[in-house]
Amino acid sequence: MAKIDDSVKKKVPELRFKGFTDEWEERKFADFIDVKSGKDYKHLNSGSIPVYGTGGYMLSVDRALSDIDAIGIGRKGTIDKPYLLKAPFWTVDTLFYAVPKQNIDLQFSLSIFKKINWKKFDESTGVPSLSKTVINSVSVSVPSYEEQQKIGSFFKQLDDTIALHQHKLDLLKEQKKGYLQKMFPKNGEKIPELRFAGFADDWEERKLGEFTTSFSGGTPSAGNSSYYKGDIPFIRSGEINSDKTELFLTEDGLKNSSAKMVSVGDILYALYGATSGEVGISQINGAINQAILAIKPIGGYSSHFIMQWLKLQKQKIIDKYLQGGQGNLSGSIVKDLILNVPNFEEQQKIGSFFKQLDDTIALHQRKLDLLKEQKKGFLQKMFV
Repeated sequence: MAKIDDSVKKKVPELRFKGFTDEWEERKFADFIDVKSGKDYKHLNSGSIPVYGTGGYMLSVDRALSDIDAIGIGRKGTIDKPYLLKAPFWTVDTLFYAVPKQNIDLQFSLSIFKKINWKKFDESTGVPSLSKTVINSVSVSVPSYEEQQKIGSFFKQLDDTIALHQHKLDLLKEQKKGYLQKMFPKNGEKIPELRFAGFADDWEERKLGEFTTSFSGGTPSAGNSSYYKGDIPFIRSGEINSDKTELFLTEDGLKNSSAKMVSVGDILYALYGATSGEVGISQINGAINQAILAIKPIGGYSSHFIMQWLKLQKQKIIDKYLQGGQGNLSGSIVKDLILNVPNFEEQQKIGSFFKQLDDTIALHQRKLDLLKEQKKGFLQKMFV
């Protein structure tokens, strides 16, 4: 690919495949895309033809609305997530399907659809909506069919790579869920279904507060500028699994508030808000606010073991103490949680196993995020 000189003010992208020099032509969607409406499927019988809505696949029926590959774009609801529809298919009335006209590459068109910020074309006051008229009136720049094919093929390959990494990540997360279910005892049982060789003793039932110490923090006054922009990372509940923070405290901010310091390796448990029940191992030395409970095991207990058990119990804890997702957890609730605990060596084995699995998941997540960022960059530079 060749980078175009910024001094050349033509209708050409910044990044381009070699051999292409012509300017791109500005055209309305109506000139090269046929936007068609979805229909009700309830009169159809069950079959093998997929039915799609704005959220993706819904069910399968015995007839197709289209035998040509197309692009799905929401008419109502989710209007900013266009995706490829492989024929044969049926779409419901909340999902348009856009079919490229002659000499227009489908994958190239899909990339253009994904690049556009469709939310800015929403004219509704309630549920986000798009109309055929609005879609047809949008102007974009289009190159020759050959260049479209090159670009479309490039982004298809990138999308396939992203999908493969996403599939690997989803599979790893599912595997971890399965291991969590099998490597901790079920309710009323003393041993887990799956166990490392050499361990046979029953696990012992104990309250979390019996073998850990815990404390929460606080927030320095936002009105005092001398408390912030220092060197002490200030960890908030949304950052318990991160090695970065957005805010930093000064020594004054720490001394003149109930914010408390935690160390790398401490368990961090979110008590408040949307992140209630989330848990992690601190990756940095920093201060915590009142929405976080720091948990430190007393000798002979593994932080990683306890953290994984808390992850497994997250939904049960929320269902029991936060009915309907309302309210907050507290340090006393967490201290009174009852768990079965094996000897220290078995805890270490289990903790180490899950740490390795978490590290692998994090690595795959970073790779996936990097690919998505690369795609964003290419979308910016390879289109006019």
